[in-house]
Amino acid sequence: MLTPTIKNSELKVATLNLFNYLEPPNAFYEFERIYSTKQWQKKQRWISEYLRENQPDIIGFQEVFSVESLRTLVNEQGYKYFAVIDAPYIEDEFIYTHPVVAIASRYPIVNADSVKEDLELAQSLGLSKAFSFNRKVLKATIDIPHIGKTDCYVVHFKSKRPMLEYDEKDKSHSPEKTIIESLKAQVAGGWASSIQRGSEATLLMMEMINRREKNNHPMILMGDFNNTLSDGVLSHLLTNTLRFVSSQDCDAFLEKYCLNDAWDLYQKINLNNSSELSSKDNTQTRTPTHYFAGKGSVLDYVLLSCEFDASFHDSLYQVSDYHTYDKHLINPIFDLDGESTDHSVVLVTLTLRS
Repeated sequence: MLTPTIKNSELKVATLNLFNYLEPPNAFYEFERIYSTKQWQKKQRWISEYLRENQPDIIGFQEVFSVESLRTLVNEQGYKYFAVIDAPYIEDEFIYTHPVVAIASRYPIVNADSVKEDLELAQSLGLSKAFSFNRKVLKATIDIPHIGKTDCYVVHFKSKRPMLEYDEKDKSHSPEKTIIESLKAQVAGGWASSIQRGSEATLLMMEMINRREKNNHPMILMGDFNNTLSDGVLSHLLTNTLRFVSSQDCDAFLEKYCLNDAWDLYQKINLNNSSELSSKDNTQTRTPTHYFAGKGSVLDYVLLSCEFDASFHDSLYQVSDYHTYDKHLINPIFDLDGESTDHSVVLVTLTLRS
């Protein structure tokens, strides 16, 4: 007797930094930074081709300036549901700054809102009472087959660009003094950016825990983190210890309220399914998602709650594949990839457990 096929047994989740997604004749950041019609068409085509070829069910976007253009594009690719909770800032009528995040889904988005900063908590952390996310965090509740309402968060944390800059046009200092002042601005400004980025992650995590306590929805966090998770600035997003609590209670609460890197869950599945190979032989090297000054880093992530962890006894899905799409960075073809993005696309495949 044939085993009946379970509909929608696979769920694909992706995160994609679109890199200055702005329809001409508008300019991003500076007067002369405008795509030609041909360049814009090439960018649109690249995004459409990626969606057609890889078929993510849910995808979080960063660096969105032209919201309606993106809405139209994803709708043409079969994404009936689309949400954005912010708008870019427009200077001088056509120069755009401060891009926003967005989400597209094949499944119903039943609610979308921005994550509100807990200003009382922010002040207790030593932050300004006017603290805010550098870019608003999008929270969308999506009705996913088999698992139901799931809270999906899309982020673009503060970049590493120093928040303090020395005016290099100031000619009042000697060359040596200029270098020293630039160094000081870089060190202090870089730390200011780290404080902002780490604080954004902390306040978001607190909101996610609070919401999880209230509704017990599964959680997915995706986006451009502008930092590696192994760095102490963001490592608390993967908290795996709890002080002053019994080991039994610790495991139960960490399991329920904390997140897992989809890559780590995929690696665990690989090891468990390859008993004939040693752990050393079966360990894969993680592919960078961004390159700067010849060095690659993983900046783009999909984090998942325990409902997607095969080692959790009540999980419904498991991470069956993890794909970093980077051929436009590693081996670009100009006619195809010339206006794509400076990030890889991370695509996680989740399969319903039998």
